[in-house]
Amino acid sequence: MANLPLPNIQSLVDCTSFQQTVLPYLAQLQWLPASLREAGWDLENLKTVYLATNPLVSAVAFGSVVAGLCFISAEINRNFSQIDRLWSILPALYNVHFAVWARLAGIRTQTLDSIAMIALLWSARLTFNYWRRGGYSIGSEDYRWKIVRSKVNNTFLFTIFDFTFIACIQSLILLLLAAPSYVFVIAANSQGPEVFELTDLAFSRAAFFFIIIEFFADQQQYNFQTAKHEYQTNARIPESFKDQFTPEDLERGFVVSGLWSWSRHPNFVAEQAIWLIMYTWSAYRTGNYLQWTGLGVAGLLAIFQGSTRLTESITAAKYPEYSEYQARVGRFFPRLSAEAPKTKGKGKKTAAPVEDAEPVVEVVEGKKSK
Repeated sequence: MANLPLPNIQSLVDCTSFQQTVLPYLAQLQWLPASLREAGWDLENLKTVYLATNPLVSAVAFGSVVAGLCFISAEINRNFSQIDRLWSILPALYNVHFAVWARLAGIRTQTLDSIAMIALLWSARLTFNYWRRGGYSIGSEDYRWKIVRSKVNNTFLFTIFDFTFIACIQSLILLLLAAPSYVFVIAANSQGPEVFELTDLAFSRAAFFFIIIEFFADQQQYNFQTAKHEYQTNARIPESFKDQFTPEDLERGFVVSGLWSWSRHPNFVAEQAIWLIMYTWSAYRTGNYLQWTGLGVAGLLAIFQGSTRLTESITAAKYPEYSEYQARVGRFFPRLSAEAPKTKGKGKKTAAPVEDAEPVVEVVEGKKSK
C-alpha cells in the first residue's frame, strides 16, 4: 500500500484536508489520457493505470467526460435533461468506484462496502421510478427547463448556462456527493484495519430508513398520478384506487393522503437526508464537521431550494387550492401548529401536489421529484 497514489496521513482530521489529499494529485489529469491510450484494451494494463491513478482524480476525469457529452448532446438535441437521466446513476457509480478501487488496492473497509450497497439501493429505486415516469423516453425533458429557457430568452446566454450549471456544476455535485467515500479510502489506508462500530451501523441504517421513506412518498404520488390520469381520461376512478381517492381528490389535482399530508415534499426531505447522512458519517468519523466534501451536499440543498420554489410557483398557478395547502402544510417539515385542510371526501387530509401532468413531473428526486 506504500506505493498507492494516496497521501500519507497522520491523523483522521488530515484526511479531510484538501491541500493534502486532493491538490497533490490533480496533476495526474494531465497524463491520464496518454496512459489510457497506451494501455489500449488490455485489461491488465487498464487495471495498472486504474490503480496508479488517485481514485478521486479518475472520478474527476470521468465526470468531466460526462459533463462534456451531456453539454454536446443537449445543444444538438435542444433537450436539457441529459444530466437528469444520469442523476440517479452517477452518485452510486462513484461510490462503487471508490469501494472497488479500495478492494483492488488491498484496502479492506466495511464502511465503503456499506456505502456502496446503500448507494446501489438508492440508485435502483430512483432509476426505476424515473423510468416509469417516462424519464428515459426519447425526447422527454423536464418541463421546467422550458420555463427557464423562456425566462432567459437568449440562446447565447442559455448556452452558457447549459455549459456552466446544467452540465458542469451538476456533474460536479453528483461527484462530490460521493466524496465522503474518498475520505474513508484515505482513512482506511492510513489508519490500518477498520472497526465497524455501532455508530457506523446507526448511520447506515438511518440512510436505509430514508430510502424507505422516499420509496413510500414516491409511490403515493405515483398512485395518485395514475388514478388522476385514468379519471381524466375515462371519468372513473380505477378499481384499485377507489378506496384511496375520491372524485374530489382527483379533481383538486394534488394528493390528499399519506406522507404528503405532513410535508409538501416528503420525497425531497428523504433525498436530502440520505446524502446529509453520508456526509455527517464521514464528518463524525474524522472529527471535522466542516470539510470540502460537504460542497456536494451543500450544492444539492441549494438545488433543492431553487427547484422547489420554481415547482411550487408553477403548481400554485395551476391548482387554485394549492395556496391553501401551502399555508397549512410545511414545505419540508410538518407544521405541528396547523391541521391539514379537510377534503370533501372521506376525511382525507390535503397533501402534496401533483406538480405537473407531464410524463416526467420532476425528473429525479435528489434534484427533482420522482
